[in-house]
Amino acid sequence: MLEKVSRMATDLIAPADPFFSSIPEQIRNDSRYMPHFKDCIGAIDGTHIAAILPPNEKIPYIGRKGIPTQNVMAVYDFNMCFTFVMAGWEGSTHDTRIFLDAIRDPKYKFPHPPNGKYYLVDSGYPQMKGYLGPYRGQRYHLPDFRRGRPISGKEEIFNHSHSSLRSVIERTFDVLKKNGPF
Repeated sequence: MLEKVSRMATDLIAPADPFFSSIPEQIRNDSRYMPHFKDCIGAIDGTHIAAILPPNEKIPYIGRKGIPTQNVMAVYDFNMCFTFVMAGWEGSTHDTRIFLDAIRDPKYKFPHPPNGKYYLVDSGYPQMKGYLGPYRGQRYHLPDFRRGRPISGKEEIFNHSHSSLRSVIERTFDVLKKNGPF
């Protein structure tokens, strides 16, 4: 069933503007992001959703939480709307593997960023053209900035803004999990 829903999703879930021709309002109207993130078109992340499986199929789905889950990768715009979803992967599958499969296989209809545009990704994804991650080796998550020393240096300033803007995907996953049968 999940496989059929996933195939149907490739036709139904898509960016409202497939050419990403305008700057998202949340970036355009916020001096923390404009003009630095004016070419950002959304965020990519994964989440684990509980999976119910026959006992003989559970093992590959047991991930870091110790229960069977599926690893779901999603792309969101800044209006908290899905623009791409890839579901059904075993909970033990790394985010990078799912991501690379999605962007390389045309059957998934991944909404690749046009030249000069990019998605925000976290450190679980590769740094490559069209996908902007944080500086490694620097504080990144917003709670890390709230406790401890003040933000210092251009890399931490960038990571703070990156994490703040990318938090739309965390909020969207929270809404999904609170309102869904997960």
